[in-house]
Amino acid sequence: MMQRAELGKRTGALHSRHLRDVRPDFPALNQQVHGKPLTYLDSAATSLKPRAVIDAVASVYAADCGNIHRAVHTLSERATERYEGARARIARGIGAARPEEVVFTRGATEGINLVAASFLPSIAKPGDEVLLTSWEHHANIVPWQQAAARLGLHLRVARLPIDRAPVAEDVLSHVTDKTCFVAFTELSNVFGVGLPAQEILQALNARGVASLVDGCQGVVHRSVDVSALGADFYVFSGHKLYGPTGIGVLYGRYERLAAMAPYQTGGDMIETVSFEASTFAPPPSRFEAGTPHIAGAIGLAAAFDYLEAHAAEHTLSEALTRDFEDALAAEEGLALLGPRPAHTGIFPFVCPWGHALDIATFLDLEGVAVRVGHHCAQPLMAELGVTSTLRVSLGIYSAPSDLSRFLTALRSVRQRLA
Repeated sequence: MMQRAELGKRTGALHSRHLRDVRPDFPALNQQVHGKPLTYLDSAATSLKPRAVIDAVASVYAADCGNIHRAVHTLSERATERYEGARARIARGIGAARPEEVVFTRGATEGINLVAASFLPSIAKPGDEVLLTSWEHHANIVPWQQAAARLGLHLRVARLPIDRAPVAEDVLSHVTDKTCFVAFTELSNVFGVGLPAQEILQALNARGVASLVDGCQGVVHRSVDVSALGADFYVFSGHKLYGPTGIGVLYGRYERLAAMAPYQTGGDMIETVSFEASTFAPPPSRFEAGTPHIAGAIGLAAAFDYLEAHAAEHTLSEALTRDFEDALAAEEGLALLGPRPAHTGIFPFVCPWGHALDIATFLDLEGVAVRVGHHCAQPLMAELGVTSTLRVSLGIYSAPSDLSRFLTALRSVRQRLA
């Protein structure tokens, strides 16, 4: 077991290397929960928001509250400029070749559904196969199930190991001559362990197999360059990346997007409308029917700016992962699940001495927020032989004090439930 003195020495050294304490930037941390200082360890579910993002969203409604692409008055023009500026900022941040490859969605879930509904029918024929992995979030399973049922396709699953990090062959060995599409997570939201995405995609591209990468966790913990990565599609949600809820991004190679039919129809995605027929705008407008989440897109761009300005602090916060992992692995009465080391700040675990829901409830009474449940990954939970786990996940604002508070609270809960 790691000695407390050693842990304190390591975490103390880590904190002293911080270029800047970013915690004051996050207003949500300046509160107490049940009379205790908030210890927020649920960033993989949704991250807290920095003041810069909150202010960016508020400024839209306070000063630039006009609809986009629809008027020539000043508020509309300013809102349009900021909205399209956000698209360009995010395209640059993820390495897209052009802003038009960025489609704003309500989140990663809508992006996946869009591809399943608009792209898959254009390449699949009855009897073809769609390949997923056993580590997928429900959002990267159910849309493909539904699409396969509609189109007469077969859904295949690459069973990834639960005791080591996956290698490319764990996925590629399941690709057949009938495989028309592969969708997989870049980084597991359960384990915090990544797949060798670029190696997998290079092989798929060589075989002419289309692909989608769920980047919800990857975009938070990895440097993303979608052009170099090689995926046809890449999705992520803003709320996990310190941005607003209800906004996400579907990146698509422009030639793929240009060949796709609309996903939803209505205002702002058309070129012409008559009662006889309609014609549609080119991407990305084609896939953004109706008034979009203007403030959300602008807030997400502000999150990209914030992370770029605090790249050193973000990178340094990842080093705290090692301290958490060592401490959790050494903690008596706690069993970490999945491959190790995790390399990111996501840790699922069970405690034989208590039900996960009870433990999470009592941790909340100590001011400690963790995730409990199946993490929208029921097939993986079944493979692990559990129905529910606890999960600790870190963010840019996580600090060594969070670890000590968590361990103190967990030990207190154990004594209460013993």
